[in-house]
Amino acid sequence: MTVTAADYSWFEDTFPDLAEAYCLTLVKDLAPADLLRRLDGEEGPVLTGAAAVVEAAYRLGDSQQLVAMARVGPWTLMIEPNGHLGVDEERALPASAGTTWISHFCNVNGLGSFLWAEDGGVRSAFEPVLPDSRWGSTPDDQLSAMHRVGFHFGTDAPDVDRSVAAAFALAETMTGVRPTPELLGTTAFTCGFLRIR
Repeated sequence: MTVTAADYSWFEDTFPDLAEAYCLTLVKDLAPADLLRRLDGEEGPVLTGAAAVVEAAYRLGDSQQLVAMARVGPWTLMIEPNGHLGVDEERALPASAGTTWISHFCNVNGLGSFLWAEDGGVRSAFEPVLPDSRWGSTPDDQLSAMHRVGFHFGTDAPDVDRSVAAAFALAETMTGVRPTPELLGTTAFTCGFLRIR
C-alpha cells in the first residue's frame, strides 16, 4: 500500500503542541544511548507519550534541548519538541557516521527542512514547502517518492499546505517506520538533554 500525506492528516490535530514546532529523526541500527552519546547529550528521565515529552521540553531553558528516543525495529526514533538539531548538519552529519539518518523539522513559522544523510554526508536535503530545490550527493534519488507521497511541486501555491504530512510520509517510505498516534501517545521514551550551541 502506498503511503501518502493523507495518512498523516491526524498529526496536527492529535498533537497540536508538538506539531507547532518539532523535529523528528530516524537513525538506523543505533541504540538510543549510542545516539545520545554521539550528540554529546546527557541522560534524562523516561517519559511516556508525546504530551509528557512536550511538557518537559518547554520547561527547559534556552541552553538545552530535550530529545526523546525509542527503538522502532532497527531504527531509533528521536523527537525534539521545539527543536531542530536533527536537521542541523553540523550536529547530524558527524552523528550519521556508519548509518542512515532521516530527519524532518518544521517551526512555528512554517519553515522546515528534510535531511537524508548517510555516513557523514548529505544524500538529499530540501525545504518541504519548496521541494523543487534540493541539494546533496543524490538529490533526486527520492524524487519519484516525493511526488507520490504528496509534495507540491511547481509555482502555484497549493490550496492546503501538506508539506509536514508529506515529510512524515516520505520518512516512512524511506524507513518503513510509521509513527502512529498510538506510538507517539503511549511509548515510553528514553530522554536526554543536549546543549544548544
